[in-house]
Amino acid sequence: MTTSTTDTGVRPFRIDIPQAALDDLRRRIRATRWPAEPYGGGWSRGVPGAYLRELADYWATGYDWRAAEAELNRYPQFTTDIDGATVHFLHVRSPEPDALPLLLHHGWPGSVAEFLRIIGPLSDPRAHGGDPSDAFHLVVPSLPGYGFSSPLRETGWDTTRMARAFAELMRRLGYHRYAAQGGDFGSAVALDLGVVDPDHVVGVHINMLMTGPADPAELAELDERDQARMARVQRFNDELGGYQKVQITRPRTLAYGLTDSPVGQLAWIVERFKEWTDSTDAPEDAVDRDQMLTNVSIYWFTATAGSSAQLYREVAATLPVNGVGARPKANLVPLGVAVFGRDVVLPVRRFADRDFPHIQHWNEYEHGGHFAAMEQPEVLVADVRECFRHHPARAAGTPGRE
Repeated sequence: MTTSTTDTGVRPFRIDIPQAALDDLRRRIRATRWPAEPYGGGWSRGVPGAYLRELADYWATGYDWRAAEAELNRYPQFTTDIDGATVHFLHVRSPEPDALPLLLHHGWPGSVAEFLRIIGPLSDPRAHGGDPSDAFHLVVPSLPGYGFSSPLRETGWDTTRMARAFAELMRRLGYHRYAAQGGDFGSAVALDLGVVDPDHVVGVHINMLMTGPADPAELAELDERDQARMARVQRFNDELGGYQKVQITRPRTLAYGLTDSPVGQLAWIVERFKEWTDSTDAPEDAVDRDQMLTNVSIYWFTATAGSSAQLYREVAATLPVNGVGARPKANLVPLGVAVFGRDVVLPVRRFADRDFPHIQHWNEYEHGGHFAAMEQPEVLVADVRECFRHHPARAAGTPGRE
């Protein structure tokens, strides 16, 4: 769709991938040229060929995109032009009139499909055995450059610029008081919202928080548990962060292969699901296979492998693979943190309290990893509800809409 960049209207949107695109996907999978595999080692050298062949075959012959498309289309969707980009979002109004507006932000390699299992319980707790006073009006955007938001045509789209775009989105929707939640890059966007729009953001909840020492000497003061957490960061930098280096330095070169080869795109994303989740032998130990493939399919059908990777270039100075820990924020809004114990990296509380002094809610869970909304939806829903249950915006009994 071609629209004027000065258009501030909100347009209805419906996902409708052409049948020709589905046929092309299956044709490309069947035509994959597979590499030789002279080495063993399970996942230690990358995605195992036997696993990927079986998963790719299922993607082509067993997975039902039309069912996933219909599930996504159950929820009202829209697009609007902000700051030169077309932003796609789900807008799910709660049946509870005094519900608190809440932005849900995904990261990379995520999408709005991450949240399918929590949209109902968060927006309509009464229908899901919960307390109606915990209800939220949900706005679930595709990050600019991701999914059904338009591919970005210019540089400069870091998480702060995205936060400003979403603040404008909430203004257009008439929400003058709202909260934000996110994981991965979505956590950075949510934190930035508390910086760029503190007069309207009533609180932030995140399920990923990067922390680090201000001085390397601080590491010697940590107990055994926190030493182990910092060791995870080191392992990420040494072994698991290669994808970051590529997406920081050469996102465009990478995009040619991922945009042309569905199996390449599948492997690039599925490896993250294996390494970052509470899994043992395969990602499906932690996440539903079809939901994971819906996420991959969105990247494939929208050809946003390259556009989404550009965000790494834009925020390179803050990423752990470059030896950076927490990025202190001038964040004046209340902050809630949910820590899922099998995430790829875990925060150290003493560093978090120093860099984020407005933490008012902190829970840690043994199970679950990086994709909390997919791995532990009930736990994440309960944590978000608890975080905002007694917030003054709820106590006032006033809706967030003007």
